[in-house]
Amino acid sequence: MMKIEKLLIANRGEIALRIHRAAHEMGIRTVAVHSTADADAMHVRLADEAICIGPPPAGESYLNIPNIISAAEISHADAIHPGYGFLSENAQFAEIVESHNIIFVGPKPEHIRTMGDKVEAKRTAGKLGLPLVPGSDGAITGIESAKIIAEKIGYPVIIKAASGGGGRGMKVVPDADSLESLMGQAKSEAKAAFGDDTVYMEKYLGNPRHIEFQIFGDGEGNAIHLGERDCSLQRRHQKVLEEAPSPVITHAQRDEMGMICAKAMAEMGYRGAGTIEFLYENGEFYFIEMNTRLQVEHPVTEAITGLDLVREQIKIAEGNPLTLRQQDVQFRGHAIECRINAEDPRTFAPSPGLVKSFHAPGGMHVRVDSGLYAGYKVPPYYDSMIAKLIVYGTTRQGALRRLRRALEEFVIEGMKTTIPLHQALLDDPEFQSGDYTIKWLEEWLARQDEG
Repeated sequence: MMKIEKLLIANRGEIALRIHRAAHEMGIRTVAVHSTADADAMHVRLADEAICIGPPPAGESYLNIPNIISAAEISHADAIHPGYGFLSENAQFAEIVESHNIIFVGPKPEHIRTMGDKVEAKRTAGKLGLPLVPGSDGAITGIESAKIIAEKIGYPVIIKAASGGGGRGMKVVPDADSLESLMGQAKSEAKAAFGDDTVYMEKYLGNPRHIEFQIFGDGEGNAIHLGERDCSLQRRHQKVLEEAPSPVITHAQRDEMGMICAKAMAEMGYRGAGTIEFLYENGEFYFIEMNTRLQVEHPVTEAITGLDLVREQIKIAEGNPLTLRQQDVQFRGHAIECRINAEDPRTFAPSPGLVKSFHAPGGMHVRVDSGLYAGYKVPPYYDSMIAKLIVYGTTRQGALRRLRRALEEFVIEGMKTTIPLHQALLDDPEFQSGDYTIKWLEEWLARQDEG
């Protein structure tokens, strides 16, 4: 067991500030690394030391492994926290950090590598007992075998290109009559796009929700779950608003699925924080991927459990056992997080610039994670998220009322933000009732444009 004395934060923005705060509360000194564009960032101002690691492009700074390792060595940091994004799920980075006798505040490199490979992740998840989307076991060889598989899993099915993504070589097959022609189209599209006509088949989930479970492991075969988050409100696969618990999951489902996830992670010997993501439809969960890092939406879990997830990450990295056993985890109330982006709320065009005025909402159970301050210039080089507003209430309706009040108080002047989008969402009866899926927000936005 090793006590971390000095932690280098290999990230920027609100998550760098979040990690700094947790570290300081634990008596750990911090080292901020930054690009030249982030010299005036709040986490740089507050950290005990700050080191410039390159020019604005992320490839030359926040993704520059040699520069980050050099900064750790110059500052004598004994640990590195990668935050989320950038190098947080780069197994090679984790290996390099550990090879320099620096503690990596995150999972074992082999687990990052396994879960970062979509095919390997699915195979591993299946072995560990996580429920998978029913489908072909590998590539489909011919139409006769395709018919047998489709009959077995039930229509509609989806044919996907094994070598690609982005929707190319992907066809939804509604019934047996259209299987042959649509499979032929998928194969020829895949061949044209990827030079490989190999396809596979899965059950098509028409309108699922996106639900994820937060897990923690100590790397020694012990793991717990901290419940689920509903992240179904998405635009172009980007999450916009998250809440915990999900409005549609029962206590029994939470306990059952949570324990399946915790057991899988214990068996894997997983270390630190991780999130297992599922599609959920008709009462069934289907594994899609695992994120081997802290999530942007971790504060909603903190709000309903009372746990500091970054503190837990650091404690585990030091070699401590888990603070809690599963029976100690208590879920209370409801929490919602709004991602506030520097974007036009209608067109979603980025809107970086000078923050002329900034006022964060306050009051009981209102939290703002942001590195903004009046006079700060939001750089155009990075992700457009500039703040997260998290509210807690004893009930979902109470949380919604508090969120409405907090959004009214929030002032960010000098740029366009997505605050008006969240305010409009709160007025929608379907959102208010929790009746939404991963397709709902894009359909809702299309209706606003028509209106």
